[in-house]
Amino acid sequence: MTHSRRTFAKTTLLVASSVVTMTSGLLARTGTTTHTVSKGDTLSRLARKYNTTVRAIQQTNGLQGDLIRIGQKLLIPASGGSTAQTDLLRNVRAINAGIPVRPKLWNTIVVHHSAVKFGNAAKYDAGHRRRGMKNGLAYHFVIGNGIDSGDGEIEIGPRWRKQLLGGHLKSYRLNQSAIGICLVGNFEETRPSKKQIQALTQLVDWLQREVLRKRTRFAGHKELPGEKTVCPGKYFPLKPLHRRYG
Repeated sequence: MTHSRRTFAKTTLLVASSVVTMTSGLLARTGTTTHTVSKGDTLSRLARKYNTTVRAIQQTNGLQGDLIRIGQKLLIPASGGSTAQTDLLRNVRAINAGIPVRPKLWNTIVVHHSAVKFGNAAKYDAGHRRRGMKNGLAYHFVIGNGIDSGDGEIEIGPRWRKQLLGGHLKSYRLNQSAIGICLVGNFEETRPSKKQIQALTQLVDWLQREVLRKRTRFAGHKELPGEKTVCPGKYFPLKPLHRRYG
């Protein structure tokens, strides 16, 4: 959230280590595996190797056919083939096809929590407009937790549809180039769901690889200069995500 919140007491090293271990495992189990294509690799061989399907690999990576090249990095979806999250990201891709994205505008992806367990893009949009934000929803994307929208459901906000600067940071300068992604929930109290983390990693992977076609800076809200906040919360798995995105 954009306003400051009272900082909670530091947890012990033992507890912090446990949280990192658990969230690292969560990311590994529910996200994707990155495979670098080598000589002799085909989609069918990779599908057999990772116990998934050719279609699931194609959907996850936006491939139109079977052609892959040596050195190409592919995201391999979790075992079981085409999941609800993969299908959901495909819907996001379809909507995005009609959006005049300006890749040069964006160089940072910032993740937030809503700090409340209820809400979705429409409710937050209405709330932000009541607070005087003429462009409504401060974030570009919202990922639901299963209460007011689907668990792991990715909603596209009007600022992304219109390619408008965000309203999710205090700094006007940072808002001009930072994509805001908000996960519904208070992660000072609970952890994000498995599907929320899966949706987040697939969304960030897709934005970097297919939409912006560049590696962007990745940050939690509290990690940015001048942002005095605990967002996205002490139980949010920033460390494993930084290992993935830098």
